[in-house]
Formats: sequence, structure tokens, C-alpha cells
Amino acid sequence: MTEKILLRDYDYELPPELIAQQPLPNRDDSRMMVLNRSLKTISHRQFKEIIDFFRPGDLLVLNNSRVIPARAWAVRNGDRKSIEFLFIKEKEPGLWEVLCRPAKKVKEGDRLVFDRDLEARVAGRGPSGRRLLKFNTAKVLARLKEIGVAPLPPYIKRRPGDPRLKEIDAERYQTVYAARDGSIAAPTAGLHFTERILAELKQKGVEIQYVTLNVGLATFQPVRAEKITDHQMLEESFLISPETAAAINRAKKEGRPVTAVGTTVVRTLESAWREEGLQPGEQHTSLFIYPGYRFKLVDRLLTNFHLPRSSLLMLVSALAGYELTMEAYREAVKESYRFFSYGDCMLII
Repeated sequence: MTEKILLRDYDYELPPELIAQQPLPNRDDSRMMVLNRSLKTISHRQFKEIIDFFRPGDLLVLNNSRVIPARAWAVRNGDRKSIEFLFIKEKEPGLWEVLCRPAKKVKEGDRLVFDRDLEARVAGRGPSGRRLLKFNTAKVLARLKEIGVAPLPPYIKRRPGDPRLKEIDAERYQTVYAARDGSIAAPTAGLHFTERILAELKQKGVEIQYVTLNVGLATFQPVRAEKITDHQMLEESFLISPETAAAINRAKKEGRPVTAVGTTVVRTLESAWREEGLQPGEQHTSLFIYPGYRFKLVDRLLTNFHLPRSSLLMLVSALAGYELTMEAYREAVKESYRFFSYGDCMLII
């Protein structure tokens, strides 16, 4: 295979109507395309059949990061028109790094009113157009949980103030096993799981472990370099407990396959792998995986369908193979799969 390092190699045509705008009535109603790497085959199943693809002793790794309601609106210096803010991360108690739209209206020293008892001053600028906001309280996250909304990606369209969809998104743009606050986007491959499916997997003898990667701007970061080898990923933090590291190391030593749920889990596990095994603790990664990468730990992957020209599509191509991946995407369009965050999924075995 000729090495695919040009950005245009990862483009594909997607009819806009295939971009899922709402979740299905039930999480496990999703379709699941299955890519068999050794046989080079593509088959069509339902997600609720995923149990059929696991054997006792197999290891499943999930990202238990919880999405915070990171989108909120404020008025500036008494203006009437509100400005939209995306809360990226807390730098210190009461000091948050944010993105804002329109950014040109937000200047250092501005007073911002989010709610009757939640105000901030613009304390400075961050990289890439970001702002630093100093709030009148250290309990910003608690207030966001009252006034904020799910930070849906821009390809999901919402009418402002629609209470029905706000309630749906608050529940469904979150995995059922989310445990640790910190993400500004959902680890979407996990959205298909229900408590029943997880219980059935455990009953079958599948071992389930959790890692935490707080999904940040790296997820949205477009690849602009003509040669993808020139692309630099933004850094994200992750956490692996000693218990999880030990369980995964045992599985690898015993030859039991490790299935990652989502690209965030892949990057977490591959970043923390050393010759002596998976390393626990809080760590950082800017790992960019594209065809030619040699996987050290991950054997299988459950993932959603990703945007054209995205680093996530490149990661999938690295694991499944470029030709099989692009054939699968053409097949998904032909068969009217639902794409992106609220869409269907792909299991690579």
C-alpha cells in the first residue's frame, strides 16, 4: 500500500441528511458495522448484538469522563445581546479558560453577567483566541450545572431555548457510566451502551475497566496541514488507576484481546504503554495516530463514524487499514448509516 499522508486522502462525500441530529429513542438501537481486518469483510449488525463478539476473559476498556454543561451565555458590560461561551478548563479556583463567540467583542477588563449571582471579569487572553475569565465564586462548575447546556458540536443544530431537546441532550450526550467531570465533548462511542448491555457483558465473563481522558479541544482540532505528518495534536490529560493498569497488563500477558471503546481510549492506552507495561497515574498525551503507526496494546476498537479529513478518521485507518476503512465509509453512506456523535457505530475486530 502506498502510504497515505495527504489530507485529501481522508476526504469523503457525506449527504447532510445522514448527520444525526438527535439520539435514537433507545441507546442500543444503533446499527453497528463490523469490520473484520483479517478477512477484509464488512457486515451489518445491531449494536445490541455486540455481546456476540466477545468471549469470556476478553477485556473492554471505557472512558468514564463526564461531559460538563460547558456552553453558557453572558451579557457584556450591560449590553442586551448575549455572547456564547464554551468553558474549556479551570486553571485555578474561579479562573476558567474559555472560547467565546463573537470573540472580537470580548476584551480584557470586560464585565460579564451569566446569571444574577454569577459574574466574571475578562482577566486576559489565552492561546488561539481563548479568554481567561475570573469569576466571583470558586463554585463555577456547580453553577454551570444549573445554567449551562450540553456542549454539542456545531453540526448538531438546536433552536435556542428548546426545553425538550435541552433535557434530552443533558441525558443522552453522556454515557451511562460517566463518573468524572471534565470533558467538553462526549466520548461518543460509549453512548450506545446501556446498563443492561454492560451487565450482560459482565455475566458472559467480559472484564470491564475504565480510564479517564477529559475530551478537550484536540477532539475538534481540524487537520490543516497538506501532509498529515506535519500536523501537531493539542495536548490532553488522562488518568489510569493502578488497578486498571494491572488488569490490562494481566490481559496482555495472558494473550486476552483488549477492546477500546472510542478513540480517546486508544490514545490513552497507547500513550501510557512502555516496554514494561501500561503505566498508571495522571499523564498527558499529544499522540497523533495515522496509518503506519504500530499499535502496542489495543487489539480491537468500537468507534462512531467520524468527520472527513479528521484525525479520528486517520486513527481508524491506522487500525483497520486505509482501504478497508474508506470502503466502509462508502458503504455506510450507501446504506444510510447515521453519522457522527449521535450516529451509528463501527466495530473493528
